[in-house]
Amino acid sequence: MRFSVLAFNKNIMIKIGIIGGAGYTAGELLRLLINHPEVEITFINSSSNAGNKISDVHAGLFGETELTFTDAMPFDSIDLLFLCMGHGDSKKFMETHGANLPASLKIIDLANDFRLKAEGNDFLYGLPELDREKIKSAKYVANPGCFATCIQLALLPLAKNGLLKGEVHVNAITGSTGAGQKPTESTHFSWRNNNISIYKPFKHQHLPEIKQSLAQLQNGYDGVINFIPVRGDFARGIFATVYLDCDLDVEAVKAMFEEFYAGHPFTFVANKTIDLKQVVNTNKGIVQVEKYGNKLLVTSIIDNLLKGASGQAVHNMNLMFGLDEKIGLNLKSSAF
Repeated sequence: MRFSVLAFNKNIMIKIGIIGGAGYTAGELLRLLINHPEVEITFINSSSNAGNKISDVHAGLFGETELTFTDAMPFDSIDLLFLCMGHGDSKKFMETHGANLPASLKIIDLANDFRLKAEGNDFLYGLPELDREKIKSAKYVANPGCFATCIQLALLPLAKNGLLKGEVHVNAITGSTGAGQKPTESTHFSWRNNNISIYKPFKHQHLPEIKQSLAQLQNGYDGVINFIPVRGDFARGIFATVYLDCDLDVEAVKAMFEEFYAGHPFTFVANKTIDLKQVVNTNKGIVQVEKYGNKLLVTSIIDNLLKGASGQAVHNMNLMFGLDEKIGLNLKSSAF
């Protein structure tokens, strides 16, 4: 029962295991955890890379670690397990191993398998700006999607104040890393470079989790969210513009945003126009509110691999183990 000891002895390192360590999110997670002062990585499981050095797959970690991949999964030796597998594989993992996992083991899943509430789903949706206190006592956490995080940051304060009454319109552009590490026709450099395109208009897979969170704050909300996802010609980051009808003046709405995010260390309300480089390589989310006639425009930006994935996972870990929320996540943006 290592967790009960950890709760009272901060000198004991949190033992970490990772399954599915070869992708972009796993690489970013490893970068953060290697430099986290309260963490010790016990194993990184990848059957296809077993025996290889981590830096052979994640070249950016060359000189940072001598850790190697393994095909072993010694669950009894860890306090927390990160699941960084493809969508659908986390559910298969829990079906196969769930009954035999140590009772004290905590899990953070970075796939979309457990984000939606359903009978038999023991995972808590892990958006700190929505459920920070519940995350602190959670055993299993489902890390939110990247688009979902960025769009929710733009809408949660409005839902909290009952302002989502008509259709919501969203246009959001994401970097190529949001499509994963394996090259495909629409992620290959020669296609993506100097190019732009939409995909999954009005039916993106992150819409259900967005609506689930909004309904949690605005009881009964089931409005239309017209979401147009865009593939961008850059590596990382999400830039979302959200607009809807609103009768309140901009200062009143801005005050609602500032009140909602007060005390949340990674989300900020800006007073002037924001740009993507302010958040790339950080765990920050920045929102800006403007009014044009009766239209409320909210701009929201995050790094899809950090606040939209691995950084948020580490934030959730910090909450689950009673650590300072920002520890291991004080990162400077690549603004120049």
